[in-house]
Amino acid sequence: MYIKYIEMKDASSLLDIKRRNRDFFQTFEPIRDESHFTLEGQEKEIANFIQGQQNDQSYNFGIFLEENDELIGKIALSGVARGPFQNASLGYFIDQKQNGKGYATTAAQLCVMKAFNELGLHRIQAGVMPKNQPSMRVLEKAGFRREGLALAYLKINGSWEDHVLFAITAEEISR
Repeated sequence: MYIKYIEMKDASSLLDIKRRNRDFFQTFEPIRDESHFTLEGQEKEIANFIQGQQNDQSYNFGIFLEENDELIGKIALSGVARGPFQNASLGYFIDQKQNGKGYATTAAQLCVMKAFNELGLHRIQAGVMPKNQPSMRVLEKAGFRREGLALAYLKINGSWEDHVLFAITAEEISR
């Protein structure tokens, strides 16, 4: 598998993943307006991705299978902070039918390498709800370390949820 920047041509594939996985993803995401689940909604989201990249605020990558170039998920660096922080937050999702195959771990590793080697970031952080054990394993296998528990960190599926915080720095990769 490989990652590459999401482009407008990926809108229908991204929509297909989000529609098929809507119930599965809902446990781990904010409540989305119905317009999110339309082609126009995905095109608007991708336009925002492109604008975020141009403004050095966020970087959104599709996760693709090598054998057929099928889009199977998304991984993103958001909230890019420059200056002395040089940090971004990592978020991702994988089509439920592709879970457990190591794709999320590989995507996280590839995204971290892009962040450090191409984007010049120093630190990547990620937050995961304690009940999402598979996602915590992804981050641990990708080299992230646990930093602590953030109480009522994000509003997910209508409720303020605690998140276990993970991070990795450029120095940890070079060891």
